[in-house]
Amino acid sequence: MRKMNGEEFDELVSFFDSMARTSWLREIHDTLKETTGTWNEKDVLDVGCGTGRLLLRGAEEANKLVGVDLSSEMVKASIQQFFYHELSSKSEFLVADAVDLPFEDGSFDLALSTCVMFLLPEPDTGINEIHRILKKDGEIAMLNPSEKMSQETAAQYAKDNGIIGFERTALLKWSNVSTRRHRYTLNEMTTLLKDLHFTDVRHKEVLGGLAIISMAKKEQNS
Repeated sequence: MRKMNGEEFDELVSFFDSMARTSWLREIHDTLKETTGTWNEKDVLDVGCGTGRLLLRGAEEANKLVGVDLSSEMVKASIQQFFYHELSSKSEFLVADAVDLPFEDGSFDLALSTCVMFLLPEPDTGINEIHRILKKDGEIAMLNPSEKMSQETAAQYAKDNGIIGFERTALLKWSNVSTRRHRYTLNEMTTLLKDLHFTDVRHKEVLGGLAIISMAKKEQNS
């Protein structure tokens, strides 16, 4: 599988920002924030930050917010977003690859990654890199498509929940990419995280079970 290229996402800034504002992805972001609890005094990293909208949810609480994305245009959009919200002083956005993060070991309390790890040729490489940059008691929180995700199931979910127009288009595009990359059962994700030295693994199904929010803690002795 070919290596990902940031330039292929540069022209999709508007699409991804609009997708982040859809009712279904907004709800997922809200659930993810709620699941991770307070970000008070935490250094938080978002791997594949897009236009920065997920990090905004805990911006007032966190000590520092850092976002990385393979696309330089996404990074520019995030910087602009946080400048608009007068949060530039506590945020930093960098162009970086999820499998080669430019941070020292044990730099962050919480690492987020939505709609990213499943895209990687080898997701375990990206998750292992997140493990490296987490502090001893740090946590990972990810969003990935489940094995139930497909064009058919996404279309049915949209129909059942009155999702139409662009919101439906965005969901179907996500489902289409999912079927060509990686999807997971709860057991598969649990095994993957435990194999990569995470503990206290827990999951929350979203989108009617078509996607999974997974959380885990870095093993103390790893």
